[in-house]
Amino acid sequence: MITLIAAVAENMAIGYQNKLLYWLPNDLKRFKSLTTGHTIIMGRKTFESFPKGALPNRRNVVLSRNGATFPGAETYPTLEAALASCSPDEDIYILGGASVYEQAMPLADRLCLTEIADTPKEADAYFPTFDKAEWKVELDEAHDTDEKHAHPYRFVDYVKA
Repeated sequence: MITLIAAVAENMAIGYQNKLLYWLPNDLKRFKSLTTGHTIIMGRKTFESFPKGALPNRRNVVLSRNGATFPGAETYPTLEAALASCSPDEDIYILGGASVYEQAMPLADRLCLTEIADTPKEADAYFPTFDKAEWKVELDEAHDTDEKHAHPYRFVDYVKA
């Protein structure tokens, strides 16, 4: 199963200057619980944005056309090559960035989104738009603001209809 996982603003913004737009501890916990034990595929810049490098207890796969290697990760030149290295029963999570999401969207079986009730002042990376009529909501869990979360947000899981 191929899952795209992201935290998206109301305008589908996901990042600015290779950083996440929002710090949401509950989103990070959800991300960890969903991806641990599975394969994660990401672009080079996304991998380089991780402060401690490869994420533990996951098969880290980085897409890079220049043949670079990344400690703790496998490297493939294309998304197709990375997916070909996976077994048919493997749970695969696509972590971004924007161009990787764009390439993977037609292949996705599921979207695990954290939808944040805000539009950032600055953003330079966006999640691809998608036709919600082609997807069925499997989970929709609303969360209000609190001392650790400045904006209301929802965990929404979509599956291909």
